[in-house]
Amino acid sequence: MSSFSRRFFLLALPALTAACGFEPVYGTGGSAEKLRGSILVDEPTTRDGFDLVAQLEQRLGRAQAPTYGMTVTLTVEENGLAISDTNDIERYNVLGRADYVVRNLSTNEDVHSGKVNTFTAYSSSVQPVATLAAERDATSRLMIALADKITSDLLINSGKF
Repeated sequence: MSSFSRRFFLLALPALTAACGFEPVYGTGGSAEKLRGSILVDEPTTRDGFDLVAQLEQRLGRAQAPTYGMTVTLTVEENGLAISDTNDIERYNVLGRADYVVRNLSTNEDVHSGKVNTFTAYSSSVQPVATLAAERDATSRLMIALADKITSDLLINSGKF
């Protein structure tokens, strides 16, 4: 029998995390509470931008009484990843980067900026419609991942603004 007690560890875990300064982001009075519904993202002009803004609003809440504004610049690049024996590209890598700036709407002063990047991939098909659908889905997933990374960065750095 092991002398290690998991019950002791689980009971001591909240005390240990409190001692190191850990604070729940989504708890009452957490940093997420301050950002919820307070960031107005600039209007999207592309399908990718729309998907990104929709996910940001899902995560941060739609701005009711915005204190901050956010401008996001997207860069999307597609690279062939796998080439068949007949020199057809069978898999594509979609790379995405989002540079963003959060500004105080009352003073128009930049309070935080950041860059996030990630990637996703899709497979091509003999049928062009299926390939187009896979490409759109991959790009949509990319925008969701970028928005989630932006949200995480904002929550981590919310003490700065």
